[in-house]
Amino acid sequence: MGKEKVTKVRRTLLGCCGCCSALRPRYKRLVDNIFPASPQEGLIKGNLEKLTFYSLSSPEKLDRIGDYLYQKAARDISRKRYGFVIIAMEAMDQLLHACHSQQLNLFVESYLKMIQKLLESTEPELQILATLSFVKFANIEEDTPSYHRRYDFFVSKFSSMCHSGAQGDNRNRIRVAGIQGLQAVVRKTVSDDLVENIWKPVHMDKIVPSLLFNMQESSFYLKEPNSTDIIPEDHANDPPMLAETCLRELVTRASFGHIRAVLRPVLKHFDLHKLWVPNQFAIHTFRIIIFSIQAQYSYTVVESLMAHLDENSKSSPKIRTSIVDVLSKIIAIAAGESVGPSVLEIINSLLSHLKDSVKNPISQAEEKMYQEALINALGEFANHLPDYQKIEIMMFIMNKIPFPLVENRSPADNLLQSILLKSLLKVGTKYQTIQLNNTFPVSFLEPLLRMSLAPDPEMRLLVQKILHTLIDRHSNLEKLTKPIVNVEKIQLTIEKTSRPDLIFINKHGPVIYDALYTSLQMDSNGVENIEAVYTTLALLYVELSSTETAIDILQLILGIQSLALNSTVLTNDLKHNLHSIVISLLALVADELAIKELKDYSKKLVAARKQDAPHLLPDLLERYPANCELANKLPHLLIDQMAICEYLKAGGLDPTRLAQTSPYGAGAPGTSSGMQRHSWVELSARNSVAELGNVEIDSANSSPGVQKMREKLSSLCDSRTKPCDECVCYLANMSDFCSSPFKPEPNDNSPTKCITCKLPEEALTFESMKKVLTEQTDSKKEQEAERREQISHTFRTAPFSELVRKTQPKHDALQSKLNEIFKSLSVNEGHRSPTDRKNNVPVYEQNFPELFVH
Repeated sequence: MGKEKVTKVRRTLLGCCGCCSALRPRYKRLVDNIFPASPQEGLIKGNLEKLTFYSLSSPEKLDRIGDYLYQKAARDISRKRYGFVIIAMEAMDQLLHACHSQQLNLFVESYLKMIQKLLESTEPELQILATLSFVKFANIEEDTPSYHRRYDFFVSKFSSMCHSGAQGDNRNRIRVAGIQGLQAVVRKTVSDDLVENIWKPVHMDKIVPSLLFNMQESSFYLKEPNSTDIIPEDHANDPPMLAETCLRELVTRASFGHIRAVLRPVLKHFDLHKLWVPNQFAIHTFRIIIFSIQAQYSYTVVESLMAHLDENSKSSPKIRTSIVDVLSKIIAIAAGESVGPSVLEIINSLLSHLKDSVKNPISQAEEKMYQEALINALGEFANHLPDYQKIEIMMFIMNKIPFPLVENRSPADNLLQSILLKSLLKVGTKYQTIQLNNTFPVSFLEPLLRMSLAPDPEMRLLVQKILHTLIDRHSNLEKLTKPIVNVEKIQLTIEKTSRPDLIFINKHGPVIYDALYTSLQMDSNGVENIEAVYTTLALLYVELSSTETAIDILQLILGIQSLALNSTVLTNDLKHNLHSIVISLLALVADELAIKELKDYSKKLVAARKQDAPHLLPDLLERYPANCELANKLPHLLIDQMAICEYLKAGGLDPTRLAQTSPYGAGAPGTSSGMQRHSWVELSARNSVAELGNVEIDSANSSPGVQKMREKLSSLCDSRTKPCDECVCYLANMSDFCSSPFKPEPNDNSPTKCITCKLPEEALTFESMKKVLTEQTDSKKEQEAERREQISHTFRTAPFSELVRKTQPKHDALQSKLNEIFKSLSVNEGHRSPTDRKNNVPVYEQNFPELFVH
C-alpha cells in the first residue's frame, strides 16, 4: 500500500514538471536540449546551434548560460556522470569560440569556474580535458583586459600536474597536460601588461622548477653534442622535450627586467637538488637559456652566474668548479654582446675569484681544477672579443700581477703570479698578432720584460711562452721549440718584414735583447728556460727578418758565448746549454741571410763539434757527463767574431757594429746602434739621478763644448814637435787648443805637420772637423767601458738599500740655495720704507707710459 502511494506521488511530480517546463527561462531550455538521454549519443548539434544563435542574439544572457552550464556540470561531477560533463565542456568550448571578443568577459568567469572544477577532480581524463580547453582559451585574443581575473589556482594546479606520480601512461599524459597548461598561462598573461604579473617570484618559483623537473628526466642532454641519435619528432607527447620548448618560450618572452626572475629559480633549483655535480644538465639548461634569450640581455645570464659563484664562495671546490665550467660553456655566446665596462667587469670578477682561491685553499688538487676552470672561462670569453679588447684584457691582467722584486715572497704570492700569468697566456693564445707595435704597447711590453727576470724560473718560463704566442704569426712556433742546427729541414715560413715592424724592433729591440740576455745569466735556469729564450730569439729573427735584426742577433750570439766562457756563477751544464743555443742561432741566421761563406762556416763549426765536443750541440740536457770538456779549452770550436765580420762584409753587409765592443760584455747593459740599453733596474729608475761613489755619469747626447774640443785637438798633436797648420792656423786665435807650447811661425809659408797628426793633407773641411770632434779616442772608450762595468757591478752586487740611497736625487744644495734667495728677498722687503710700500702698485694695475700710446 505504501509503495503504490510513492509511485503516484512521483507520477504527479513528473506531470507537474512537464507542465512547468514551458514556464522556465528560454536559455535554460536551450541548454537542457543539447544534452541527450544517454551520454553515449553525444552532443546534439542542432540544439547546440540554436543555443549559439540565441547567445549571439542576446549576448547579455551569456553569463547566465555559462553559469547554468557550470551548475549542471558540477552536479554531474558529484554524481560521477562524466559523460554529461564532457558534453557540457564541449558546449562551453563551442560557445567560447562563437562569441565575439567584446562579450567574452561576460562568459569567461563561468568558463574558468568550470575549468577549475574539472581540474579539482581526481579523474585524469577530466583534468586533461580541462587543460586542453584552457589551452584553446589562451589562444583567443581579447580586446579588453579583465583586471580582476587571477590565475593563481591554474599555476599551482598545472605545476602539481607536472610532478604527477600516477602509474602507467597516465603519468606522462598528466605531466604533458600540466606543461601545456603552464605554457598556456604564460601566453595568456605575458602578452597583456594589465592582467596579473606572471613574472612575480610566487609564480616563477612554481613554473620554472616544474619545467626543470621534467627536463632532468630526459637522457638526451647526457649524449655527446655530435651524436647522430635522432630526436623524436613527436615531442608533443614527451614531457622533457615539451618542457624544454616551454622553457625556451618563457625565456624568449622575458624582457630585461624579468630575465632575473627566471634565472633565480633556476639557480635555486640546482642548489636544492644538487644538480651542479655532475653538471651536464646544468650546461644543457643554461645553453637553452643563453640561446633563447634576446641577444642584448645575454650578459645578464653571465652576471647572474658570477653573482651565484660569489654566493657559493664557501662551497666545496667541486661545486664552484662546476659552476665555472657552466660559465665557460656559455660565456663565449655572451662575449659578442659585451661592450665597454662590462668586459673588464667580467674579467675583474674572474681574477678576483682566482685571488680568493689562492688565499683560501681548501683542497689543493680540487682548487687547482677550480683555478684551471676559471682560466678556461677567461680564455673562452676573450676568444670571442675583438682584438683591441683582447689587448686591453692582457694589459689589465698584467697590471694585476705583483712585481717580483723580492725573492723571499710567500708561496701564495708566487702562486698568484703563476695563475695570473697562465690567465694572460690563455688570453694570448686567443689573440692573432698582425703588427707588433699594436700587440706590444710600451705599457704592456715593459712590465712583461720585467716579469721575464723574476726570481722564479717557472714565472720566467711562462713569460717566454707568452712572448712566443704573441710573436709567432706564421705558425713557426712548433718548428722552433727545440734548438736545431739543421735549419733547412724544418722549412720555416718567412715573409718580408713590414715597415712598422722594423720601426718597432729598432725602437724596442735593444731592451728586449738585453732582458733575454739578462735572463740567461740566472743560475736557477733549467733546460726549459734556456730553450724558451732560444725560441723567443729565433721567432724574433724569423718574424722580423732584416739585415739590422741579423746584426743584432749575431751581436747577442757573441755576447751569450762570452757569458758561457767567462761566467763564474753558471754551472758547467748551463754553459754547455748556452753554447748549444749559440750554434743553433748562428745556423738559423746563416741560413736566412743566404751568405754562402757564413753558412759554410756554421756547418764547419757544427761538424767540428760533432767530432770533438758533441755536448756543445743540441739536444740540451739537465746533466752532462763529468768528462765533458769546457769550451774554454776548445777555442777552435768557438764562434770567431772577426771571421763573422769578414763573411758579412763578403756578403755585402756592413759589419761595423758587430766589430765594435759588445754591449753584452760582463753581463752589463751597453749601447748599440746609438741606442741606450736599459736593464730592468734602470727602467724602473729611469727618471732618477744616479750617483755612485765618485763615478761621474755624463749624458751621451750632450753637445761638445770647448773643453771637449780642446781635448780632441790636443790628442791629434804631438807635444814634442811643432804643431801643424791644419790644427791651428785655420782656426783664428785658437792655437791654444794644442797642448804643445810651440806656435806656428807667421813668416813660414810652408805648411808643417805634426808627426802623429791624423788630419788629411788636403785643406781642412767641415766634415773633417766634425769627424775630429765626434770621434772617440781609445782612452775615452776605455774610460767609458770601465765606467759601464763599474755601474753594472754596483747594481748587481750592492744591497738594495744602498741602491735606493744612491739613486735618490740630490736636493740639499738646491734647497739651501733656494732658502738663501728667499731669505735675501725677505730682508730686502724689511728694509723698504713705508712710503715705498704705499706707492707699490701691482703690475696688473700699472698703465703704459704715454710714449707707448699711439
